[in-house]
Amino acid sequence: MTAYRYPIDLQYFAGEKTEKATPHKREESRKKGQVFKSTDLSTAISLLAFFLYFRVAGGAIGEKLTGMIADYYNNRLTMSVSENNVHRLFTDLAFQSLSLIAPFLIVALVVGAGSQLFQVGFLFHPEQIMFKAERIDPLKGLKRIYSLRAIIELLKSILKIAVIGTVAFSMIWINRSAVIQSVNQSIGGGLQTMARIVLNMGMAASLALIALSLIDYIYQKYDYEKNIRMSRQDIKDEFKNMEGDPQIKSRIKQRQKQMAMRRMMQELPKADVVITNPTHFAVALQYDSKKMTAPVVIAKGADYLALKIREIARKHGIVIVEKKPLARALYHQLDIGDSVPEDFFKAVAELLAYVYRIKGKHDFGGKR
Repeated sequence: MTAYRYPIDLQYFAGEKTEKATPHKREESRKKGQVFKSTDLSTAISLLAFFLYFRVAGGAIGEKLTGMIADYYNNRLTMSVSENNVHRLFTDLAFQSLSLIAPFLIVALVVGAGSQLFQVGFLFHPEQIMFKAERIDPLKGLKRIYSLRAIIELLKSILKIAVIGTVAFSMIWINRSAVIQSVNQSIGGGLQTMARIVLNMGMAASLALIALSLIDYIYQKYDYEKNIRMSRQDIKDEFKNMEGDPQIKSRIKQRQKQMAMRRMMQELPKADVVITNPTHFAVALQYDSKKMTAPVVIAKGADYLALKIREIARKHGIVIVEKKPLARALYHQLDIGDSVPEDFFKAVAELLAYVYRIKGKHDFGGKR
């Protein structure tokens, strides 16, 4: 048999969006307002908060509303009609109505903002509400209506209606005896019974919607991750662009410089001697005959950094020696981590011997 080999198009696989989005891609998507969230979850949590508020403060709200109606029928209907009285009537009604509505507005604001912050954090994109001609394009509108997403949203709506209807019917069926008995109760008692059933029904429906919304939240996350996937070529291009960005290069160099500076200052207390210019340059040397073949530069700096090195050296009792030519030569010719070359052996050895005599060391380069 003849084996047929099918040519493999590497460009096809390179263009397939099979890779997870990079942190940079996620950040760019977020800047554009592209985040995943479930609107249903925010709505369901808000509904539950409203019903909980009614459960807790329903009695006080009922008493306040009853008092407003009683005051109107007992006092307001019999007052004389005048400009001042009418003005006072509507002013009082406005303030009383506001005192009833204000708690609902506060609950809506707090719960709505809290649910959004929980899902996407703080995100402000005024360009999302700006006018765009493409949003009123009929063709794009038809595509949105007859898209897969629209079908999924339709199925979600049907499922929500079915769940809410089932929950409502179940609550009425469970409380059917109480509903029938409310006929024999007073108006107040009947209203309390029906209010309790409605509140329980609302809370049960809200909890059912929250359960559905959590599933929707997981789906939205999956759909978002799928939409921001990248191909291998996209990742390569992004890396090249980031490497070529002068601002990113500058930030990387600055971060590397800061990290190197911190490491240098952490190593400085291990130095045996600091050689200075005396003000412009400072070079710190360390030598351990058991581990090193020659003294090593562990810190160096000019001007302000040289002053900082001298301050840390004094703080840790490191000997500071003024040798202008040697300090200048070591600073310009050596980097941190370099060993002292042979050209400077004699001068550095004499310097270390002097330092060890001061500190009472007998073993040249021995451990302290």
